[in-house]
Amino acid sequence: MQTKAASNRLDHFNKIVKKRYNLYNSLFLNLPYRHISKTGNTIPLLADVCKKDLEQNKTPFEILGRFFEHTLHISDEKEQIDYMFQVIQFVERQVVLFDSVEDAAFAELNADGDYLKIKDFFGQSNTTAEERKATLEKLNEFSARIVFTAHPTQFYPPNVLEIIKRLRYHIPGNDIEEVDRLLTQLGLTSLLNNKQPTPIDEAKNIIYYLRTVYYDSVGELYGKIKSEFLESDLNNPDLIELGFWPGGDRDGNPYVTAETTRQVADELRMTIAKCYYNNIKELQLRLTFKGVAEELARLRAGIYDAMFDPTVRFPLDMIRNSMLKVRKMIVEDYQNLFLSEVDDFIDKVNIFKSYFARLDIRQDHSVHHQLVTEILKQKNKIKNEISELSEAELIDILTEENLNLEDLNLSSDLLQDTIDNIKQLKDIQESNGEEGCHRYIISNSEDIYSVLYVYALFRWCGYEPRGIRFDIVPLFETMIGMERSTEIMERLFGTKCYAAHLERRENTQTVMLGFSDGTKDGGYLKANWSIFKTKEELTRVCKDHNYDVIFFDGRGGPPARGGGKTHRFYASHGKNISNKEIHLTIQGQTITSTFGTKDQFKHNCEQLITAGIFDNKKILSDENRALINQLADISYDKYLSLKNHDKFLDYLEKKSTLRYYKQAKI
Repeated sequence: MQTKAASNRLDHFNKIVKKRYNLYNSLFLNLPYRHISKTGNTIPLLADVCKKDLEQNKTPFEILGRFFEHTLHISDEKEQIDYMFQVIQFVERQVVLFDSVEDAAFAELNADGDYLKIKDFFGQSNTTAEERKATLEKLNEFSARIVFTAHPTQFYPPNVLEIIKRLRYHIPGNDIEEVDRLLTQLGLTSLLNNKQPTPIDEAKNIIYYLRTVYYDSVGELYGKIKSEFLESDLNNPDLIELGFWPGGDRDGNPYVTAETTRQVADELRMTIAKCYYNNIKELQLRLTFKGVAEELARLRAGIYDAMFDPTVRFPLDMIRNSMLKVRKMIVEDYQNLFLSEVDDFIDKVNIFKSYFARLDIRQDHSVHHQLVTEILKQKNKIKNEISELSEAELIDILTEENLNLEDLNLSSDLLQDTIDNIKQLKDIQESNGEEGCHRYIISNSEDIYSVLYVYALFRWCGYEPRGIRFDIVPLFETMIGMERSTEIMERLFGTKCYAAHLERRENTQTVMLGFSDGTKDGGYLKANWSIFKTKEELTRVCKDHNYDVIFFDGRGGPPARGGGKTHRFYASHGKNISNKEIHLTIQGQTITSTFGTKDQFKHNCEQLITAGIFDNKKILSDENRALINQLADISYDKYLSLKNHDKFLDYLEKKSTLRYYKQAKI
């Protein structure tokens, strides 16, 4: 039964989104292009025919055959196919229009929603001084990291993204003339890529959002949260962090190389330089005072080369020092005029530093296994297989022996590139800062060697143990990996060299859990319940060894890939799961649908922060745990019966769109 609040919300949506969409869609239908007007006017007829004939159990061939014969009077097969493609093209543009209308109305739709906000933790009359102090302490320690991943099937080309951005800007003001022009442009603009995008193209697509949405949004949200406190009470520039996978995620894209990683790291650094440069230009329009103006001019000139030349060292210290000088002059000589704008820019510099977003590296365990096998063979440690060594012998080689990797003759470019990439990571940290690239994630981690192989490869690539300034992150995504995770981490913590490594990493272990691949392996309920239990066990194990644990969740867009009400998911973890920080992936379709505008980004980020600082002391009862266990086992058996069906793979290959993906320019 629908609640009154839900009913009112639906009425509000229909009023400001549906009606506005129908208005602009009528403009779209009347564009002076034959295919658009003809196709748009016949789609309702096609929908009506499909509905009636499906109710009579007619086949798609019968339905379309009747439609072409009696409604459109088209008998030529080529014309029929052309028409269906025109329908797809028209509907694609309708989707763009509807999304733009909905996004433009986001702030109005959510203005009175029943959402927890930061100020709610401090503005309640029954909140004690001790509770407010505890919440502030948590905010100063907490961090929410949103890690953007490539999902190229969901990305529009840059020219379409720009049209969408302008539509969002003009729709709220009902600027009919400009919207009409943009719809005309949309009707003539292809929504398809002309060629298959490279990993660099994918990275630039997301960097577009970093530059046009997130640079200002993060600063505005941080400033909004700071405004809830007295000056300097909140000082946590890492409260909202951005992470980045395109260009570093080899497991997600086989075309990513060491050169790709370097180029993306350079692009991130040069893009944040451009953002700073433009921000300083805006400040110059206001801070026209003697001494201040000259300092800003020097600063702007000092940043210029770093925007275009990847070999130029990023002047982070110069930016910080100059802005502190500017701030001092504003306070002492110019009556605090425009001080808030100066502080906002200083906050952005402290948040984004010289990297903009933190670039992660990811590779599959199987690649490391093959690489270590070939290295040990060529160094005469084994004849053929690693299994020839005892566990103690292998661990001793991986943690103690120094092997020279020069003059190797490896069997594939992939293996050589893995070495080349690890070697260059110290240079990326030198250019972008250690925080700009500090995690190496291993997919399909199912034993201790997933971590120890990477530790060994860093050493063999020339890193001294103290120079491995990387968090080595196992990704437990299969049922086997999650079942073994507690034992794996126990054994790693008991390994002397790895314990020393963790001590150098502030006694903090990051563990990634994969919703998407977990669901593929175990089905939705089994995978999610396994992740929940794994988090509980790993929280306990890390606490027993005096380590902090950070959970990094690989969540996709739809619920089957871990999507859904993310903030509710984190707020419901209970007291047995560590919530020191929230790290999660945001995939391409979620970037555009949930974090695509400033209002969306700020709203959803604030929800993540409130979920993280929410003190949920509840635990599941034994009765409820037993029930969920039972349901998870039942669902897992059903899911396995589907996966193991003798016609399941045939269905995927012959009846689904799977075989067409390689042909698409994605």
